[in-house]
Amino acid sequence: MFQLTLVEMLLFALIVVASLFLSYRGFKKVIQVIQRGQGEPPLREVPRRLINAAVQWIALAPTWRARPGSTIMHALIAWGFMFYFLVNGLDVLKGYTGWEVPGIAGDTYRLLADLLSAAVLVGMVYFLLRRFVFNSKVLTFNDNVKLMDKVKAGGMRRDSLIVGVFILCHVGFRLLGQSFGVAAHELDPWQPVASGISGLWSGMSESALVVAEHACWWIALVLILAFLPYFPYTKHFHLIMSGFNFLLKPKRTSLGELEPIDMEDESIEQFGAARLEDLHWKQVIDAYSCIMCNRCQDVCPAYTTGKELSPSALEINKRYYINANLNSLANGDQSIPLLDYAISESAVWACTACGACVQVCPVGNEPMFDIMYMRRNQVLMESNFPHELQAAYRGMERSGNPWNLARKDRMAWAKGLDIATVEDNPDFDLLWWVGCAPSYDLRAQKTATSFARVLDAAGVNYAVLGDMENCTGDSARRSGNEALFFELASANIEVLNEFVAGEKPKRIVTTCPHCMHTLGREYHQYGGSYEVIHSTQLLAELMEQGKLRPDAGTIKGSITLHDPCYLARQNGVVDEPRYTLRGLDGNFVEMPRNSEKSFCCGAGGAQMWKEEEHGTQAVNMARYEEAAATGASTIAVGCPFCLTMLTDASNHADQGIAVVDLVELVAGALPAK
Repeated sequence: MFQLTLVEMLLFALIVVASLFLSYRGFKKVIQVIQRGQGEPPLREVPRRLINAAVQWIALAPTWRARPGSTIMHALIAWGFMFYFLVNGLDVLKGYTGWEVPGIAGDTYRLLADLLSAAVLVGMVYFLLRRFVFNSKVLTFNDNVKLMDKVKAGGMRRDSLIVGVFILCHVGFRLLGQSFGVAAHELDPWQPVASGISGLWSGMSESALVVAEHACWWIALVLILAFLPYFPYTKHFHLIMSGFNFLLKPKRTSLGELEPIDMEDESIEQFGAARLEDLHWKQVIDAYSCIMCNRCQDVCPAYTTGKELSPSALEINKRYYINANLNSLANGDQSIPLLDYAISESAVWACTACGACVQVCPVGNEPMFDIMYMRRNQVLMESNFPHELQAAYRGMERSGNPWNLARKDRMAWAKGLDIATVEDNPDFDLLWWVGCAPSYDLRAQKTATSFARVLDAAGVNYAVLGDMENCTGDSARRSGNEALFFELASANIEVLNEFVAGEKPKRIVTTCPHCMHTLGREYHQYGGSYEVIHSTQLLAELMEQGKLRPDAGTIKGSITLHDPCYLARQNGVVDEPRYTLRGLDGNFVEMPRNSEKSFCCGAGGAQMWKEEEHGTQAVNMARYEEAAATGASTIAVGCPFCLTMLTDASNHADQGIAVVDLVELVAGALPAK
């Protein structure tokens, strides 16, 4: 056991003061940069969120969604480092006073410190080997992805090496110090690792062991004090910032709900994000929280099919730009456009807005939102967007649908069917929001007629809006045209508030997950709060109640289910479609990527209305090939856009597979009247 001399105490105190002073300057600049982001953090929500955020931070909850092997190793390091906040503090206290935690508490503390020290070292060696020896491809980028020069030159590898060596030295010297202390006295059963190492020092004198323990104390703690000012510049700053990400995340009704713009506020001069300071403050924190693990690009439909988009590269480029210009940004200087360093224009328009990057991120980052807000700037400020979108915008604005077909033909699909409008049946129990695709697309119209048959068979008292229905504006909003979205939403909300709101609000059902999400998750921003369900939810409900009894065994061959992004990932509806399929008694096989981890069909984010950005493969083809690999003879979907995209892929495949909406399967299994 040792204790610092008075001179050592004074010297260590001076080092602490210098470290804290330099760290304060760095942390202050980081805060100033974050404060330049738009909006205000929900500080009033902090007390209510604190426990949940702490649990997510400590348990590393989102991290376990992917890469289980790496996640375990990461957990060893993270938990060890969290515990080292206590270890370092108690080591300083021991050096100044000689005091150690007594009794069973001390035994438990020494055991945890010993085992977690070893865990950190094992985990760190694993990650260094993965990056520098095995050169794991998951840590690289496609050649066409936009990267800052420093990143291209190996900046991430250099920074990882610096931090990795620091962690090995800091924890390693601390563990060595403990082993010297054990060797100087007696084996400690509560420090099994240190006790095991202590056998190496059997030939050293007691005085030499004390000196060695003393030296390790200094090296370990001076290392952490030297590292502290550098900490905000490293990717490992995520250890702190991710906690704030969980704590201060904007409250949303779903994973993909976008922030509204007050289009009636004439004082607004900047729409969307052109520069770093135009982004929401949360998106600035994202740059500091990013762990640079590339999990988001692993699941990104655009990246995995060779487009220029990497959600990870977007966050990494933001971070490296901030580090290189920290003083300037903290002083309030204008940053350069995001398109100049963070992401290419093609990448901005390659995003399908599926939300996979948001769902998988272990630290709560939301790169999809950066892209959505950049699109707003491109559309509303620069009028710079893919020319194909102009036709869809024109159609939504003039005719209430992106096909730009006549509004009077919105009910043409129902000709010959006994389908009541809200005017014909004002006492309806359920409003069926038909949507644009089932109204105008010939293939999706089959889904609509099938759903009508299902509703009639179950005796549901429903009605439709007819030509009072407009496009919900999902494609307009996710392509950046918030002004058009506001116009469409306002018109729809006025109609819906008349027919389904009030003292006895009525449910809305739709066969389109995009309509479901927009009506149920985003219209509340403009005064329209509704209970909206998807057709698969209603099917499961009716079957469970016995109101719908399709004949089992009508499906020939095996069937696989494609989960639409805006049904499964964005709204958590995964059980009901499977319940319905199993009720049909078909041979159901799952795709590897299913439920909330489903892979996009390629139509979302307004991709339906534009040419796909250049890549190595079409997104819909990648998904179709995954479905075909299951050996299924039928692909069931629950979205008109997915139906179109996967049907198109099937038509281009050597041996096409049938693609049908789940509603059509149920309708086909109903007993003949």
